[in-house]
Amino acid sequence: MIEVMIVDDNAIVRMALRGYLSSAEDVTVAGEAADGRTAVALARRLRPAVTLLDHRMPIADGLSVVSQLAECSRILVLTNDGDHELIGGMLRGGAHGYLQHGEFDPAELLRAVRAVAAGEGWLSARSASVTISMLREQAAREQADAERTEASRTRRETFGLTRREQDVMALLSAGHSNAAIARQLLLTEKTVKNHLANIFIKLRATNRTEAVVRWTSH
Repeated sequence: MIEVMIVDDNAIVRMALRGYLSSAEDVTVAGEAADGRTAVALARRLRPAVTLLDHRMPIADGLSVVSQLAECSRILVLTNDGDHELIGGMLRGGAHGYLQHGEFDPAELLRAVRAVAAGEGWLSARSASVTISMLREQAAREQADAERTEASRTRRETFGLTRREQDVMALLSAGHSNAAIARQLLLTEKTVKNHLANIFIKLRATNRTEAVVRWTSH
């Protein structure tokens, strides 16, 4: 028998949910609460298999108590709210499922209760769509952050030298003269000198030796 606790401040909603659940031989309502604080105390005493949790309630709302309830029961959120931040908060807080009123019938509610009781997850179609969009946005943000971090790391490693300045620095470190560098890179010696002037500024070096030491030691 799957023991269920109903947490909703609307008595009519609680009565309707009781009616839905009573049609199943393997589900029973173990208790009810009309606010988050009472729900936590009752869950700690009853240890129901599944808690049907609303969000908007007096004293303590669903989001503020979901993590405490998750210590005593598996949570299936039943609410009118489909905001992506709320869905994400509930799931991060320990909820195993999320259904929005008006999007499920008694049969789906019972399937969701059984799935959650068995340790599975359950999302309504809209909640699943919101969750997928949220995960995609998070992945895009993480990718952008990673790219910025990599770009910053690369700039630090190269002292901000351009690719051509790095080529000049590599040949300078190998002991080549300006003329030799110019020949290998197909540049004029004046251009090589200009590159070296920029390199000295970026490496905070006053001469070739200091530049080579800073570049190779880094």
